[in-house]
Amino acid sequence: MNTPPRVVTVGESFSATLSLVAESIKSFATLVNDLNPLHHDDAYAAQSRFGGLIASGTQPTAHFMALLATHYSTYAQPLGLEFDIKLKKAAHSGDTLTMTWRVVGAFWKASLNGDLTQLEGSVVNQRSETVLIGKSTILVMPKPVAQEGSA
Repeated sequence: MNTPPRVVTVGESFSATLSLVAESIKSFATLVNDLNPLHHDDAYAAQSRFGGLIASGTQPTAHFMALLATHYSTYAQPLGLEFDIKLKKAAHSGDTLTMTWRVVGAFWKASLNGDLTQLEGSVVNQRSETVLIGKSTILVMPKPVAQEGSA
């Protein structure tokens, strides 16, 4: 029998936004060694089917995944276990993306000292077009209590 979650709340949702500008697209793609000219070369990208620079799929995906750690680490200790991401539409330079996750299931797993948490989410642009969708399983543990005298 599954024990009710102790750290997370089923049904909880949270969001963040990401503004994509040409410089961040180019620098992120360089950082992850994605050398596709659609992410670096303005003239090349302008002549493509996209009509301009697009972000590497790794950029919105990384921010989407990181939102889980950022959100839960404010009061707990999260650990990503599994992600299933589907890219649906290109993210263009100038887009503002809204990333949203929702807890769809969770239960306390005593052997891991945390809630095994299932989430579903999406990233949409300012035109309400879905850029990507995802599912995740993470472990959310109570935040460790600092030991007295430790830094």
